[in-house]
Amino acid sequence: MDFVKSAFFDFSRNKGRTFLTSLGILIGVLAVVLLTAFGLGLRAYIEQQFKDLGSNLIRVVPGQILKNGSFSNTSSAFMSIQFDEKDVQKLDRIKEVAIVIPVYSRSVIATAAKNKESSTLYASTEGVFIALNLKAEYGRLFTAQDVSKRSKVIVIGPNLAENLFLSRKQAIGQSVKIEGQKYSVIGVVNKKGGGFGGPDFDAFTYMPYKTAYTLNTNKTFMAIILQAKSDKDTKAVIRQAEDVLSKQYDQDEFSVIQQEELLSAINSIFSIINTVLVAIAAISLIVGGIGIMNIMYVTVTERIKEIGIRRALGARKSDILLQFLVASVILSLIGGIAGLSLSYLIVLFIQPFFPAYIDLNSVLLALGVSSAIGIIFGVFPAKKAADLSPIDAIRYE
Repeated sequence: MDFVKSAFFDFSRNKGRTFLTSLGILIGVLAVVLLTAFGLGLRAYIEQQFKDLGSNLIRVVPGQILKNGSFSNTSSAFMSIQFDEKDVQKLDRIKEVAIVIPVYSRSVIATAAKNKESSTLYASTEGVFIALNLKAEYGRLFTAQDVSKRSKVIVIGPNLAENLFLSRKQAIGQSVKIEGQKYSVIGVVNKKGGGFGGPDFDAFTYMPYKTAYTLNTNKTFMAIILQAKSDKDTKAVIRQAEDVLSKQYDQDEFSVIQQEELLSAINSIFSIINTVLVAIAAISLIVGGIGIMNIMYVTVTERIKEIGIRRALGARKSDILLQFLVASVILSLIGGIAGLSLSYLIVLFIQPFFPAYIDLNSVLLALGVSSAIGIIFGVFPAKKAADLSPIDAIRYE
């Protein structure tokens, strides 16, 4: 207890030095905790997106996307095949399938009056709104009749509506030009979210896939989404879809992927990325530790006479060692707790916009690393102080 009081007394005499030394640890802990919080938030966001879509969705895509639970290099296989309406019709015959949704997607520029905005064209059937859990906030969604008649209508995301027409409601009935073709906006969907490194669903342009044949001249699809009638039918749908497609394509030319498999692969990537980012951020903790070591060496040099007097009065080496080691650990903990507190305030501020959060592991990591740095980088100066000869220390000028 006396060592703790002594440490705080020394800190109070050198407030500026104490602050600057702890600042290195503060920045390091702040970086590590915030990166961990952002990683956890991004994972939670993606998991919620998948939950909103439902667990009974199955994606059929070109190439072998997954291998042993992870994403594989599919660049060559991806370009090897393209799905068409015949594939859609064959998959539609599977009795456990509720909806078959062909998807053609690409980046486009949407123009309305003098406004231009980048958008992702998502051409499909009317079933896409059921599969993606989208509802019309204003206007209506396109129907099977719109698809079969190739009606020149589109449904747009709320962000795109606001950017092109200033408000979502005003977008209804307006015309949007995409690659020289005019389309009438019949609906604006509810806010879905997106971005943060993924697709911005609120800037999508949804179009009947047959209407998009003027843009998709090959009449092919980048993916086909299947919705099973229930969760228990999912495995049967995957098996039958593989059987149907294997009659037309080689096994390595396509993938039939369940939501959970895709989510698991994405999470494994995020885990690796987050680990690398935290490791990079941890470099600043090492820098902060070196700062503590330097300051403790300076402190030892300033207090050599005091150390000599204490040794002469009977203080043991272990007492001197513990005195400076406790001061080093406390200095690290001050920076760690300050960094953790600041991280918490920043996370609270951004939570309304992004689901970042600090878990118990982050707290334990921050305090544990702070303490460890204090011990590791405090040992050398503390040992130097303890090893001083009492006579030489007293004579030191």
